[in-house]
Amino acid sequence: MKNRPGMNRVLLWTGLICMLIGAIDPLEGSAVIVIGAGLALLGTRLGKSRHWKMPAWGFGLIALGVGILFGMSAIGGIGGSTGRSMWWALTILPYPAGWVVGLVGAVKAIREKSFY
Repeated sequence: MKNRPGMNRVLLWTGLICMLIGAIDPLEGSAVIVIGAGLALLGTRLGKSRHWKMPAWGFGLIALGVGILFGMSAIGGIGGSTGRSMWWALTILPYPAGWVVGLVGAVKAIREKSFY
């Protein structure tokens, strides 16, 4: 696929906006956040940004945390009458941590002068 000059910026901005919109409801918007993190990563890689590692780590952590979140939801959740302690909620910490890392990486790439 041929890289058009402005496509990396469009992907990066779209990913950043998706990550922010998905944060309005982090449970229902988790799929939007995963897609947004992937777009931000793709935009930084196509644009050859030197800050591509932070969006990559963010995407990985978000994907891991959302996968755990969906898995826990599939087995009935945590707390209450499920028999699983609320401490199991700590296993989804990669999700919010990845969101923060992904946002910081995307903003760093946007601010990079050589990226454009």
